[in-house]
Amino acid sequence: MIVISEATEQTELSTSAKENKLMTETAQLLGFKVYYIPPDFQDCGTAENALWHIPQYAEETQGILVGYIPELERYQAIYQAALDKGIKLLNNPLEHQIAQEFDMFYPLLQGLTPESVIITSTDECIKASELLGFPVFVKGAIQSRKQQGWKSCVANNLEELTELTAKLLKLKYAARDRIIVRKLVNLRYQRFANNGFPMGREFRCFIYNHQILKYGYYWDGKDDLSKLSTAEEEQVLNLAILASQRLQVPYIAVDIGQLESGEWIVIEIGDGQFSGLSQISPLELWNKLGERVQ
Repeated sequence: MIVISEATEQTELSTSAKENKLMTETAQLLGFKVYYIPPDFQDCGTAENALWHIPQYAEETQGILVGYIPELERYQAIYQAALDKGIKLLNNPLEHQIAQEFDMFYPLLQGLTPESVIITSTDECIKASELLGFPVFVKGAIQSRKQQGWKSCVANNLEELTELTAKLLKLKYAARDRIIVRKLVNLRYQRFANNGFPMGREFRCFIYNHQILKYGYYWDGKDDLSKLSTAEEEQVLNLAILASQRLQVPYIAVDIGQLESGEWIVIEIGDGQFSGLSQISPLELWNKLGERVQ
């Protein structure tokens, strides 16, 4: 398997950049062939120029992109440029879009995840609130603002929903012009993050071709809720696999959370190439993925 990496050697790295670097170094340690590309086309201009140094492979070889969540156009360009070199990324552009954009995967997960409404303007907030009631969780099609805390994600009335929607629509990277309004559900939790966000009992599962590679507790740090009984583990993994079967995307990360009632639900889906590790060992994940892809 070929690894195309956006990792850099900068001294001061963000959390995502540190993880990209760790994943890349681990891949090299295990003997995967790694090629570096810039995290944008500002200097090189095109995907073809970014991948110019990668040799032509005579036989089609599986590849994986390690980096930041890309704009769809960037992913499409890199996918095609790599394919022209004989390297086929694990997810094609449509599969990447289905896994990454909420409004693409939500219709496929009916009954497995909280009821949600997709809106594109503040004018639609009234209709969304009438359908879901309050409180609601508000996020972009790609990302939420939970790093900024609970109040940046939860609306208790129409005024707050309108305000959160307006702010998110300005964040093109997170929203892509679509806002997701979700019925707020109460997850089991034991701790709060530093920003006051409740750390719900949630597990991230990496799946390739409907088979679990590795799973781990979503949040960092020690937490009694991170331990699953045998029966709970079976419930979590079965639900994650069911979600993957509905999506029919080769490589995904599925987040499964537990309600206060004890029921397990799907929280989020992501393209596995760009999903954070949570408490999963990169060495173990690469090993499993390498075995399955081969």
